[in-house]
Amino acid sequence: MKTTINCFIPFKSKSQAEQTVKGLMETGLVNKIYLLATDDVTNKIDEFEIITVPSLFSSVTMKEIAKRADADFTLFYTKYTTLETGMFALERMIHIMNDSSAGMSYADHYQIVGDVKTNAPVIDYQLGSLRDDFDFGSVLLFKSAYFTETASRLKTDYEFAGWYDFRLKFSQKYALVHINEALYSEVEQDTRKSGEKLFDYVNPKNRGLQIEMEQACTEHLKEIGGYLAPKFENIEFNAGNFEFEASVVIPVRNRVRTIKDAIASVLSQKTDFKFNLIVVDNHSNDGTTEAIREFSSDSRLIHVIPERQDLLIGGCWNLATHHEKCGKFTVQLDSDDVYKDENTLQTIVNAFYEQNCAMVVGTYMITDFEMNTIPPGVIDHKEWTPENGRNNALRINGLGAPRAFYTPVLREVKVPNTIYGEDYALGLNFSRKYQIGRIYDVLYLCRRWEGNSDAALDIVKTNANNLYKDRIRTWELQARIALLKK
Repeated sequence: MKTTINCFIPFKSKSQAEQTVKGLMETGLVNKIYLLATDDVTNKIDEFEIITVPSLFSSVTMKEIAKRADADFTLFYTKYTTLETGMFALERMIHIMNDSSAGMSYADHYQIVGDVKTNAPVIDYQLGSLRDDFDFGSVLLFKSAYFTETASRLKTDYEFAGWYDFRLKFSQKYALVHINEALYSEVEQDTRKSGEKLFDYVNPKNRGLQIEMEQACTEHLKEIGGYLAPKFENIEFNAGNFEFEASVVIPVRNRVRTIKDAIASVLSQKTDFKFNLIVVDNHSNDGTTEAIREFSSDSRLIHVIPERQDLLIGGCWNLATHHEKCGKFTVQLDSDDVYKDENTLQTIVNAFYEQNCAMVVGTYMITDFEMNTIPPGVIDHKEWTPENGRNNALRINGLGAPRAFYTPVLREVKVPNTIYGEDYALGLNFSRKYQIGRIYDVLYLCRRWEGNSDAALDIVKTNANNLYKDRIRTWELQARIALLKK
C-alpha cells in the first residue's frame, strides 16, 4: 500500500500558499492538504479545506490537525513563506523514521533571503531541549497514530503554547529524530543578527505567551518526575574564614577599550563591609594588561595572570574564587560592562542575608557603547518567581545579570571551563538545592557593541551554543529526576 501524508499549511491568501501547495502535491505522496487560517480569508484555493484556528501554535490547532490525521503521516509546516521540498525529501524523512522507529522527523535545510540561499542546520533533540524556541526548522513530519494519541493527552487549551505543550508531551513517549541532511528550502524573513534576537523572550508584549509556556513546561516536568517543589536548604553564612565580605570578579582577555570603565565602577562602590576586586587577566596582548596596572595603587585590586594557558571564562572564575583573598560572596562583572552606581555591591550583599539565598541575580539595562539606553532597555526577568523559578529556569536560556554567589557553595560546585553558558549551568545547579535571590532594580549596564561575543554569531556557532545549553539542561534534569526518586 502506498504511503500517504496529510499536510497542514499556514494560509493567508492564495498567492502566499499556492507554490507550497503545488510543490507538495507534486511529490505524489499527499493524500490531503488542509489550510490553517487565523482570520477569515478570501481568494481561497477552492480544492482544499480551510480550518480556522485562533493561532497557528494553539492547542486548538493541534487538536484540529489530530481530527484529520487519517493518513499514514502528518506534515505540519510552520511558516507563511514558500516551502520548496528537495527531491525525494519526504520519502527520506519517512524512511529514516521507519528505520529508527521515531515518531517525528525534522531536518537540516536551506534558508533563502532575497537571492541568497544558505545552509540552515538544526540540532539534535534531547531530554533537556526544553527551550520553547527550540528550532526544528519549519517542516515537521509525524506518524499520524502518534500525533493523535499525543493530542488526546493535552490537558489545557493554550492560545500560544499549544505546539510547545504538544511536542513536550510527544517527546515523553516518542523519539524525535534529526536528519542531518538539507531536505528542503524555506524563505526566511527574520534577518536580524544573533545579538538582536537575544531578548525577544523578555519583551513585555510577550508576557501572556511566557506565562503559558511556563505552565506547559511545569506540567511536563511534573509528568516526567523532574518538578521541584519550593523547598530550599537554609544557609547560615558562617562557613569558612573570609577576610573580605565580597569580591568582584572580572575575567578579561583583550578588552582594552572597556576594562578601565569596568574597574572604575567597582572601585567606586560604597559599602559598609570590606571588599576587593579580582581581575583575572587571561594573557591579554592588546594593552589590557597595562590598562589594569594603571589601578595598581589601589590595594583592593588583585591582578591575576594565570600560569595556565587552557583557561576560558569559567576557568578564570575558578582561579578567582579559589584565591586566598576571595571574599565570602563572589560578584560578577563582565569586562564590557559597568555597575549602574556606587550602591550596587551593597545591594547585592544585602540580598543574600535578606532572602537567605546561595545566589543572587539582579536586573540590567541594555546600552550602547556610550552607555545610552537602547532597546529592549531593562531586562528584569520577572518571569522568575520564588515558587517556580527553578523549574522555569529549565525553559529559558538565561537568568539575568549581575550574578553573585555564596563562595563556599561556588567552590564546591565549581564553574564549567567554557566561554558560554557557564553562568546558566551554575544557576541551574544552585537552584536545585538553594533559593536564588532576585533584585528587580537596575544594578548593571550591559553594553552592546561589535566586540560582544554574541553580537553576530553564524548558524554553526549559534547551534553549538544552543546544543551545549540543552546538554546542560539534560544533565540538570537527570540529576533532579534522580534526586526525586530517592
